[in-house]
Amino acid sequence: MALDATFFALVGLILFFVLLAYLKVPGMIGKSLDERSNNIRNELAEAKRLREEAQQLLAEYQRKRKEAEAEAAQIVAAAEREAAMMTEEAKQKTEEFVARRTALSEQKIHQAEADAIAAVRSAAVDLAISAAEDVIAKKIDTDKQDALFKDSLHKVQSRLN
Repeated sequence: MALDATFFALVGLILFFVLLAYLKVPGMIGKSLDERSNNIRNELAEAKRLREEAQQLLAEYQRKRKEAEAEAAQIVAAAEREAAMMTEEAKQKTEEFVARRTALSEQKIHQAEADAIAAVRSAAVDLAISAAEDVIAKKIDTDKQDALFKDSLHKVQSRLN
């Protein structure tokens, strides 16, 4: 057998494999691959856990959103009821105000009528007194006038006391 380059290449390859086995390289490679697969498995588990957590958060936020929408609807309904009550109250107060103003106006009208009637009566009395004075002055002389005045004055004083 001749010792050619192929033989030395084979011997080099065998020595290389023996050296690799002696230095436990296949174990290190296996261990490295095991660690890598464990890391990948852990990362997948972490990703799964994060995904589940994200789904829980999403479900919680959706529930909170629905609750907020329901609360907003309740607030809007309460505001509408309050607005309707305020409108009704304002309408009632306006009607009461108009009724009070109408009653006050009617009262003022009645008072004005009474004042006008009193003024007309007073004017009629004054006119009648004036006319009576003229008639009496023409028909009665001074002595009788003085006597009538004193008599009327006594009657007025007795009625006032």
